[in-house]
Amino acid sequence: MSFSIISPAFESGGRIPPKYTRDGENLSPPLQWRDVPKDTRSLALVIEDPDAPSGTFRHWAVYNIKPTQTALREGLSSTKADHLGYGVNDFGYPRYDGPQPPKGHGPHHYHFRLIALDVPSLDLPPTANAEDVLNAARSHRLDETELVGIFQS
Repeated sequence: MSFSIISPAFESGGRIPPKYTRDGENLSPPLQWRDVPKDTRSLALVIEDPDAPSGTFRHWAVYNIKPTQTALREGLSSTKADHLGYGVNDFGYPRYDGPQPPKGHGPHHYHFRLIALDVPSLDLPPTANAEDVLNAARSHRLDETELVGIFQS
């Protein structure tokens, strides 16, 4: 088997249900992964929309995920109790904000990128944005996998 990520809420290449969008309940979808590389010391997740009119738009960044963790639950919120790091998304918030493409813009593809890292944590300031998280993660990348969901308003 190889490093992979899935969601019980939608298939890869499938439509993201409205409850996981800003047009719906704006809940983060449940995510699961398996076969994390053996030398992984932490994980990072970034969700990107490369179809946004102004260029790639980042909806969520979560980092310092323990390598033994195999999932993120539905509706995960950015609380200190979960011991995770959250980058500021392109809406300006350190949390999940789901798809919300402009009406009539056609389908957008949302890339859920999960990155296995060779460091136990990314030492980032609370003001780090999702792109900062992605750049820091890629400089410690062991492997990367992605799930793509589609949504249009």
